[in-house]
Amino acid sequence: MPVNVIQFKNPPQLVQLQAGQAARVTCSFSGSPPVVSCWIRNKEQIVDGPELWVETTDLSSTLVIAEVTAQHAGRYTIVVRDRRSSAQHTLTLSVIERPQPPASCPVISLVSATSLALSWSGPCYDGGSAVLGYVVEIKNPGGADSADWRKLTDQCTSTSYIVTELQAHQEYCFRVSAYNAVGISQPGPVSPLVRMEQKAIVSLFVDLDKPEKEEDPQNFTFVTIDSAHKVSDHYILQEKLGMGKFGQVFKLIHKETGHVCAGKFYKGRRSKEREAARNEIELMNYLHHPKLVQCLAAYDQKPEMVMVMEFIAGGELFERIVDDNFEHTEPASVNYMQQILEGVAFMHQQNIVHLDLKPENIVCVDTTGTSIKIIDFGLASRLDNTTPLKVMQGTPEFVAPEVINYEPVCAATDMWSIGVICYILLSGESPFQGDNDVETLALVTAAQWEFDEESFEEITQEAKDFISSLVIKETRKRMTCKQALAHPWMAAFDSGKLETKNLSKEKMKKFLARQKWKKAGKALLALKRMALLSKSESTASPTSSGEGKTSSSGFVDSSLHHKTLEHKMQGAPHFTQSLQDQTVTSGSSVRLSCHLTGYPDPEVV
Repeated sequence: MPVNVIQFKNPPQLVQLQAGQAARVTCSFSGSPPVVSCWIRNKEQIVDGPELWVETTDLSSTLVIAEVTAQHAGRYTIVVRDRRSSAQHTLTLSVIERPQPPASCPVISLVSATSLALSWSGPCYDGGSAVLGYVVEIKNPGGADSADWRKLTDQCTSTSYIVTELQAHQEYCFRVSAYNAVGISQPGPVSPLVRMEQKAIVSLFVDLDKPEKEEDPQNFTFVTIDSAHKVSDHYILQEKLGMGKFGQVFKLIHKETGHVCAGKFYKGRRSKEREAARNEIELMNYLHHPKLVQCLAAYDQKPEMVMVMEFIAGGELFERIVDDNFEHTEPASVNYMQQILEGVAFMHQQNIVHLDLKPENIVCVDTTGTSIKIIDFGLASRLDNTTPLKVMQGTPEFVAPEVINYEPVCAATDMWSIGVICYILLSGESPFQGDNDVETLALVTAAQWEFDEESFEEITQEAKDFISSLVIKETRKRMTCKQALAHPWMAAFDSGKLETKNLSKEKMKKFLARQKWKKAGKALLALKRMALLSKSESTASPTSSGEGKTSSSGFVDSSLHHKTLEHKMQGAPHFTQSLQDQTVTSGSSVRLSCHLTGYPDPEVV
């Protein structure tokens, strides 16, 4: 008789659960009874308990969680088996909850005697659901309501806000909370008190027809790692500004000069982490350029390593662009791209590649101007003409095809990322955004993209040609920084021929909302881990024995669990249909039949 292989029926790939609620995750399957199953997490079979248990029938298995917490997030594998075959399916449970508070207190920039600008860092973890906005609150310690926080707005969709109608000679402080689809976070750190004084008004808009004043000359510092002192010997540690895979970033104030800096604290518990920190510090000694963030000092306070950097208060470029008080035009976009190219061109002259260019790593120098800097050289590497450099790291939407294919990288690898950044800057859409990382990487590998007709309707042909000359699969065909800076799009900007019509910000806002969840320590995804995600589909394989198979394609090794299921299937044989007395006429045929079941197959005598 034909063998009916057990298989899953439309099993879920990704299940999103809300913290604090009860949840049931069901996988249905078809097979020949008896069918047994088990759920596996972290190589351990899930055992029924008061908080987590499994309910099973011959046609389905349900994972039940009494109250969902963040600890329940992760990858789960269900293994099912009948007499002749087995199958397994891996799914991902994500838990959404209220976001953490903003990572830093609001940074204050005075605009006039009665108004100021606030900017802050988003939460380190958005709760697994995109941050929808921020609540900004104010307190006047000297006022009648000095003990109360007053809400200024609960509709702020960016990490900056203009506060107006303040009273001169009064003191104020501010705090910010973040909210997502689940709820609102606790308030973030409170800002220092600021006293409103008479001050000349600074325009929040920049006239692009007038050249900006030349940047102040910088005194670049060649940094050696100080092992004799701690960072606290020379700096006052302030509030946390953010965190990442490497460690945490804190605001620092130099004890002698009062100069504000940022301290990047590396974990350094393993030799590999310490070596990565040393490499980044060493590379930054070769990156002395106004468009690249500067390293000012470094400390080895075992096991921790600390790199002191410039403090850049303007926030991420894309976050500034979507602010309602900020103009977004094609000429402004050319200005940003020129600055990015100037910084990257200097890196390439030093035979250094960034390898992680993306919007989060392009930041504004201050809260009013249009000067930007490139940050985060944690993945940067020096090219060696004798030994090809291959890497397995990056961010899916911005990584070049040669990285995914584990082929040698070069300066052109950064140029691909610059082209993708430019595409998003002008349209608000990502050319390679898939439904998941696997789909995104597949689109990048195939170099499949096009100009969205609606999004690029008002964008010039020169801009489209600029992007098309960068986002090319063959590295040798991509423009270099020098060629990009000489492109006709740049020349059109320099000659003032580009229209200054405002571009829509709505798609950019949606793009930023999609990106929010990736900032919770997920910004740098190893491609090896991404490859495992592509194997989260079900598989079924006939087997004639109880031994499971170890798959080379990323499945959980379920051989031990198959043995458990085999034991679970074993039982004494029993009749499902017994012999029945029959009365028949002489000379007719008769069939006496009974049905029995059991595992292993019963012997019939």
